[in-house]
Amino acid sequence: MRITLVPSFVMAVLLGFSGLSVASTAPTSPAPVVSETTISPEAQVVTINLNTADEATLQRELSGVGAAKARAIVAYREANGDFTSADELMEVKGIGKAIFEKNRDKVAVN
Repeated sequence: MRITLVPSFVMAVLLGFSGLSVASTAPTSPAPVVSETTISPEAQVVTINLNTADEATLQRELSGVGAAKARAIVAYREANGDFTSADELMEVKGIGKAIFEKNRDKVAVN
């Protein structure tokens, strides 16, 4: 009788500890973090001066303008002088009405 009680007791103890380890490792969901940030649309728009911006700035800030178009904008400015209006950007090879319209609020001439 004593031999059958010892394994039963050992098994009960092991099962008890295994339940504790499972309970302690159960995943808990963190409380949701609610953050309210309000950014005005004016704060998000970056204005690029077409007469002073370098190729890297034009490429980084203007939508649809890669290295070749940025280079073309700078080359146009060097060949023809400063831009007199933002609309003149459409005279640059590779810059059409669609690209200009996407960037209309981002470009200026000062």
